[in-house]
Amino acid sequence: MTPEIEADAVVLVGGRGTRLRPLTLSAPKPMLPTAGTPYLSHLFSRIRAAGIRHVVLGTSYQAEVFEEYFGDGSAHGLELEYVVEDEPLDTGGAIRNVHDRLRADHAIVFNGDILSGADLRAQLGRHVETGADVTLHLQRVADPSRFGSVPTDRDGRVTAFLEKTPNPPTDQINAGCYVFRRAVIEAIPAGRRVSVERETFPGLLADGAHLHGFVDSSYWLDVGTPEAFVRGSADLVRGVAPTSALAGPTGESLVLDSASVDGAATLDGGTTVGAKAVVEAGAKVTGSVVFDEAVVGPGATVERSVLGRGSRVGAGAVLRGVVLGDGASVGAGCELLDGARVWPGVSLPDGGIRFSSDA
Repeated sequence: MTPEIEADAVVLVGGRGTRLRPLTLSAPKPMLPTAGTPYLSHLFSRIRAAGIRHVVLGTSYQAEVFEEYFGDGSAHGLELEYVVEDEPLDTGGAIRNVHDRLRADHAIVFNGDILSGADLRAQLGRHVETGADVTLHLQRVADPSRFGSVPTDRDGRVTAFLEKTPNPPTDQINAGCYVFRRAVIEAIPAGRRVSVERETFPGLLADGAHLHGFVDSSYWLDVGTPEAFVRGSADLVRGVAPTSALAGPTGESLVLDSASVDGAATLDGGTTVGAKAVVEAGAKVTGSVVFDEAVVGPGATVERSVLGRGSRVGAGAVLRGVVLGDGASVGAGCELLDGARVWPGVSLPDGGIRFSSDA
């Protein structure tokens, strides 16, 4: 981003994170510990690196948590403002809801659950250079049939917004990051639900507005499911996903200072062990996120899983692709496999659940 291009950042963090339950029963999705720090810290590090200082958060669910943690943003080199939605307004409505806090002629808008390595300076520069009304980050993906696709012409202008189809005409998808001219934001209807994907963007296109595609193939991940959340955290720890907010060096694991990991335990695959968490002798934790104060008992196996704050995994238990809510307890010798979710405070007795007969 050249110095003469000024822009605000808008981060939409109002969602309830239902796909990540039970983790999001106690904290909004963007505040979940991701590689040792709230996910938003990683996004803020990218915004700051792009030369943007003024950030407006559009909040709703557990709105107070964001300001309690980040305050005015000065500790992150940013100036943060918060706007609370009284009722859910969807993406377009949420963007419109913060327009009176914007200062610059352009605003770059982020969905609060995307982990990306796209060049924000380059996207903003392309937006100004082409004189676009909106510039969308379009990500190239291996299987675009899982998403709606967004084709562009030879000049990079968006030509259509297509629904999911088995054989999409392009591998470009909407990656959830947009640069708007401020006047376009002010034209979004106020006080009601508006979807940018289904209403704003198709409407602008029909009216002849200039929607430009910033096409990219760098790291990109929607961290809205447990599987993706675990993978995103591990990618940050291993240095696969970009951040300058990591609480330690990149590597096979990240152990916060007050955690206790026995010398006979094994951590790998980008595992994070949170503050005051304990991993006992013989335990093997791979590609997982262990929240603060959780305990992994001796000889336990934990793979691709999230262990909520204060949760416990008993001796010899096996967890693969599992989510434990805060304070949940899995007894010794249990075996939980892909997709299992244990709600906060629930205790499973020793040997109480198994998916195989090798007791």
